[in-house]
Amino acid sequence: MKIKSFAITDIGLKRKVNQDAFLKDEEAGIFIVADGMGGHKGGEVASQLAVHGIQTFCRSNAKILPAERLNLAINAACEEIYIRSAENAELKGMGTTVLALLFEKGEAFLAQVGDSRGYLMAAGQLWQITEDHSLLNEELRSGRIAADQIQNYQFKNVITRSVGYENKVAVDVYRRVLVPGDTFLLCTDGLSGLVEAGEMGNEMKKHGIEQGLRTLITLANSRGGDDNITALACQVENL
Repeated sequence: MKIKSFAITDIGLKRKVNQDAFLKDEEAGIFIVADGMGGHKGGEVASQLAVHGIQTFCRSNAKILPAERLNLAINAACEEIYIRSAENAELKGMGTTVLALLFEKGEAFLAQVGDSRGYLMAAGQLWQITEDHSLLNEELRSGRIAADQIQNYQFKNVITRSVGYENKVAVDVYRRVLVPGDTFLLCTDGLSGLVEAGEMGNEMKKHGIEQGLRTLITLANSRGGDDNITALACQVENL
Protein backbone atom coordinates (compact mmCIF):
# COMPACT_ATOMS: atom_id res chain seq x y z
CA MET A 1 0.00 0.00 0.00
CA LYS A 2 1.35 3.45 -0.93
CA ILE A 3 0.08 6.49 0.95
CA LYS A 4 0.98 10.09 0.10
CA SER A 5 0.54 12.43 3.06
CA PHE A 6 0.96 16.04 4.06
CA ALA A 7 0.26 17.89 7.32
CA ILE A 8 0.38 21.51 8.38
CA THR A 9 -0.34 23.41 11.58
CA ASP A 10 -0.72 27.14 12.21
CA ILE A 11 -1.13 29.09 15.43
CA GLY A 12 -3.90 31.23 13.91
CA LEU A 13 -4.38 34.92 14.64
CA LYS A 14 -5.83 34.98 18.16
CA ARG A 15 -3.96 32.40 20.26
CA LYS A 16 -0.56 32.85 21.93
CA VAL A 17 0.28 29.12 21.95
CA ASN A 18 -0.39 26.34 19.46
CA GLN A 19 -2.04 23.52 21.45
CA ASP A 20 -2.67 21.37 18.37
CA ALA A 21 -0.41 18.45 17.50
CA PHE A 22 -0.12 16.03 14.61
CA LEU A 23 1.88 12.91 13.83
CA LYS A 24 2.69 11.14 10.56
CA ASP A 25 4.16 7.65 10.68
CA GLU A 26 4.02 6.44 7.08
CA GLU A 27 6.01 3.30 7.83
CA ALA A 28 3.44 2.09 10.38
CA GLY A 29 0.47 3.64 8.57
CA ILE A 30 -0.50 5.81 11.56
CA PHE A 31 -1.65 9.43 11.22
CA ILE A 32 -2.97 11.50 14.13
CA VAL A 33 -4.37 14.98 14.80
CA ALA A 34 -5.09 16.30 18.30
CA ASP A 35 -6.46 19.59 19.63
CA GLY A 36 -5.40 20.14 23.23
CA MET A 37 -7.24 22.06 25.91
CA GLY A 38 -6.24 23.29 29.33
CA GLY A 39 -4.80 26.42 30.88
CA HIS A 40 -1.12 27.40 30.80
CA LYS A 41 0.72 24.48 29.13
CA GLY A 42 -2.01 21.89 29.66
CA GLY A 43 -3.44 21.65 26.17
CA GLU A 44 -0.05 21.57 24.52
CA VAL A 45 1.13 18.80 26.85
CA ALA A 46 -2.06 16.76 26.43
CA SER A 47 -2.01 16.79 22.62
CA GLN A 48 1.66 15.82 22.47
CA LEU A 49 1.19 13.01 25.00
CA ALA A 50 -1.75 11.72 22.98
CA VAL A 51 -0.12 11.58 19.56
CA HIS A 52 3.09 9.98 20.78
CA GLY A 53 1.34 7.62 23.20
CA ILE A 54 -1.02 6.35 20.51
CA GLN A 55 1.83 5.86 18.05
CA THR A 56 3.90 3.92 20.57
CA PHE A 57 1.00 1.66 21.57
CA CYS A 58 0.00 0.90 17.98
CA ARG A 59 3.57 0.09 16.97
CA SER A 60 4.06 -2.17 19.99
CA ASN A 61 0.78 -4.06 19.62
CA ALA A 62 0.54 -4.81 15.92
CA LYS A 63 -1.09 -8.20 16.51
CA ILE A 64 -4.22 -6.66 18.05
CA LEU A 65 -7.03 -6.12 15.52
CA PRO A 66 -6.92 -2.53 14.18
CA ALA A 67 -10.17 -1.17 15.62
CA GLU A 68 -9.44 -2.55 19.08
CA ARG A 69 -5.80 -1.46 18.85
CA LEU A 70 -6.90 2.15 18.30
CA ASN A 71 -9.43 1.97 21.12
CA LEU A 72 -6.85 0.59 23.55
CA ALA A 73 -4.18 3.04 22.35
CA ILE A 74 -6.41 6.06 22.88
CA ASN A 75 -7.49 4.84 26.31
CA ALA A 76 -3.87 4.20 27.32
CA ALA A 77 -3.08 7.79 26.33
CA CYS A 78 -6.20 8.93 28.16
CA GLU A 79 -5.06 7.33 31.40
CA GLU A 80 -1.55 8.75 31.05
CA ILE A 81 -2.85 12.28 30.50
CA TYR A 82 -5.29 11.94 33.40
CA ILE A 83 -2.52 10.80 35.76
CA ARG A 84 -0.17 13.59 34.66
CA SER A 85 -2.97 16.10 35.18
CA ALA A 86 -3.61 14.84 38.72
CA GLU A 87 0.09 14.99 39.60
CA ASN A 88 0.77 18.54 38.36
CA ALA A 89 -1.38 21.50 39.40
CA GLU A 90 -0.34 23.47 36.32
CA LEU A 91 -1.78 20.72 34.10
CA LYS A 92 -4.97 20.10 36.08
CA GLY A 93 -8.01 19.43 33.89
CA MET A 94 -6.09 19.13 30.65
CA GLY A 95 -7.37 17.01 27.79
CA THR A 96 -7.39 16.75 24.02
CA THR A 97 -9.44 15.71 21.04
CA VAL A 98 -8.03 12.86 18.96
CA LEU A 99 -8.38 11.66 15.39
CA ALA A 100 -6.23 8.61 14.70
CA LEU A 101 -6.14 7.04 11.22
CA LEU A 102 -4.64 3.58 10.77
CA PHE A 103 -4.07 1.90 7.41
CA GLU A 104 -3.76 -1.87 7.32
CA LYS A 105 -4.25 -4.59 4.67
CA GLY A 106 -6.31 -2.54 2.25
CA GLU A 107 -8.50 -0.97 4.92
CA ALA A 108 -8.58 2.29 6.87
CA PHE A 109 -9.70 2.68 10.48
CA LEU A 110 -10.45 6.14 11.84
CA ALA A 111 -10.81 6.58 15.61
CA GLN A 112 -12.34 9.73 17.05
CA VAL A 113 -12.84 11.51 20.36
CA GLY A 114 -13.98 15.15 20.46
CA ASP A 115 -14.87 17.63 17.74
CA SER A 116 -11.88 17.42 15.43
CA ARG A 117 -13.24 16.15 12.12
CA GLY A 118 -12.43 13.39 9.68
CA TYR A 119 -13.45 13.59 6.02
CA LEU A 120 -13.19 11.27 3.02
CA MET A 121 -12.79 12.51 -0.54
CA ALA A 122 -13.98 9.89 -3.02
CA ALA A 123 -15.59 10.05 -6.45
CA GLY A 124 -14.88 13.77 -6.56
CA GLN A 125 -16.81 14.59 -3.37
CA LEU A 126 -15.72 15.33 0.20
CA TRP A 127 -17.84 13.63 2.88
CA GLN A 128 -17.70 14.14 6.65
CA ILE A 129 -17.09 10.75 8.28
CA THR A 130 -17.11 11.69 11.95
CA GLU A 131 -19.79 13.20 14.13
CA ASP A 132 -18.75 15.90 16.58
CA HIS A 133 -18.75 15.01 20.26
CA SER A 134 -19.97 18.47 21.20
CA LEU A 135 -22.83 20.13 23.03
CA LEU A 136 -23.67 22.04 19.85
CA ASN A 137 -24.06 18.83 17.84
CA GLU A 138 -26.26 17.30 20.54
CA GLU A 139 -28.50 20.37 20.47
CA LEU A 140 -28.73 20.25 16.67
CA ARG A 141 -29.55 16.53 16.63
CA SER A 142 -32.25 16.95 19.25
CA GLY A 143 -33.80 19.87 17.37
CA ARG A 144 -33.37 22.26 20.29
CA ILE A 145 -31.55 24.71 18.03
CA ALA A 146 -31.63 25.23 14.25
CA ALA A 147 -28.71 25.52 11.83
CA ASP A 148 -29.21 29.28 11.49
CA GLN A 149 -28.72 29.68 15.26
CA ILE A 150 -25.25 28.10 15.35
CA GLN A 151 -23.30 31.34 15.03
CA ASN A 152 -24.86 32.84 18.16
CA TYR A 153 -24.90 29.65 20.26
CA GLN A 154 -22.89 30.50 23.37
CA PHE A 155 -21.68 26.94 24.11
CA LYS A 156 -20.53 25.97 20.61
CA ASN A 157 -16.97 25.23 21.78
CA VAL A 158 -18.02 22.83 24.56
CA ILE A 159 -17.07 19.23 23.78
CA THR A 160 -18.74 16.24 25.42
CA ARG A 161 -15.82 13.79 25.14
CA SER A 162 -12.08 14.31 25.43
CA VAL A 163 -8.95 12.25 25.95
CA GLY A 164 -7.51 12.74 29.43
CA TYR A 165 -10.20 14.70 31.24
CA GLU A 166 -11.25 11.39 32.84
CA ASN A 167 -9.20 8.20 33.01
CA LYS A 168 -11.10 6.46 30.22
CA VAL A 169 -13.20 7.50 27.25
CA ALA A 170 -15.59 6.03 24.67
CA VAL A 171 -13.98 5.95 21.22
CA ASP A 172 -15.86 5.96 17.91
CA VAL A 173 -14.12 3.88 15.22
CA TYR A 174 -15.00 4.01 11.52
CA ARG A 175 -13.83 1.46 8.94
CA ARG A 176 -13.47 1.69 5.15
CA VAL A 177 -12.35 -0.81 2.54
CA LEU A 178 -9.96 1.30 0.49
CA VAL A 179 -10.17 2.28 -3.15
CA PRO A 180 -7.15 3.82 -4.94
CA GLY A 181 -7.55 7.58 -4.92
CA ASP A 182 -9.33 7.70 -1.54
CA THR A 183 -8.17 10.81 0.32
CA PHE A 184 -8.69 11.32 4.04
CA LEU A 185 -8.61 14.76 5.64
CA LEU A 186 -8.21 15.13 9.41
CA CYS A 187 -8.51 18.62 10.89
CA THR A 188 -9.08 20.55 14.10
CA ASP A 189 -12.02 22.90 14.53
CA GLY A 190 -9.79 25.86 13.77
CA LEU A 191 -10.30 24.82 10.15
CA SER A 192 -13.73 23.14 10.14
CA GLY A 193 -15.27 26.00 12.12
CA LEU A 194 -14.41 28.53 9.43
CA VAL A 195 -14.26 26.59 6.16
CA GLU A 196 -17.07 24.50 4.69
CA ALA A 197 -16.52 20.91 3.56
CA GLY A 198 -17.29 21.84 -0.04
CA GLU A 199 -14.55 24.46 0.02
CA MET A 200 -12.08 21.95 1.45
CA GLY A 201 -12.86 19.46 -1.30
CA ASN A 202 -12.62 22.06 -4.04
CA GLU A 203 -9.22 23.31 -2.91
CA MET A 204 -7.74 19.80 -2.65
CA LYS A 205 -9.12 18.82 -6.06
CA LYS A 206 -7.79 22.03 -7.60
CA HIS A 207 -4.34 22.14 -5.97
CA GLY A 208 -3.58 18.64 -4.59
CA ILE A 209 -3.23 17.83 -0.93
CA GLU A 210 -0.16 19.94 -0.09
CA GLN A 211 -1.02 23.23 -1.75
CA GLY A 212 -4.69 22.59 -1.06
CA LEU A 213 -4.11 22.44 2.70
CA ARG A 214 -1.87 25.51 2.61
CA THR A 215 -4.64 27.39 0.83
CA LEU A 216 -7.21 26.25 3.40
CA ILE A 217 -5.05 27.48 6.29
CA THR A 218 -4.78 30.87 4.58
CA LEU A 219 -8.55 30.91 4.05
CA ALA A 220 -9.26 30.13 7.72
CA ASN A 221 -6.94 32.93 8.82
CA SER A 222 -8.57 35.35 6.39
CA ARG A 223 -11.87 34.62 8.19
CA GLY A 224 -10.53 35.48 11.62
CA GLY A 225 -8.11 32.67 12.51
CA ASP A 226 -9.65 32.53 15.98
CA ASP A 227 -8.12 29.16 16.92
CA ASN A 228 -5.10 27.00 16.15
CA ILE A 229 -5.49 25.35 12.75
CA THR A 230 -4.20 21.88 11.88
CA ALA A 231 -4.90 19.72 8.84
CA LEU A 232 -3.52 16.36 7.71
CA ALA A 233 -4.32 14.65 4.42
CA CYS A 234 -3.59 11.07 3.31
CA GLN A 235 -4.07 10.01 -0.30
CA VAL A 236 -4.16 6.31 -1.21
CA GLU A 237 -2.05 6.02 -4.36
CA ASN A 238 -2.20 2.24 -4.73
CA LEU A 239 -3.04 -0.89 -2.74
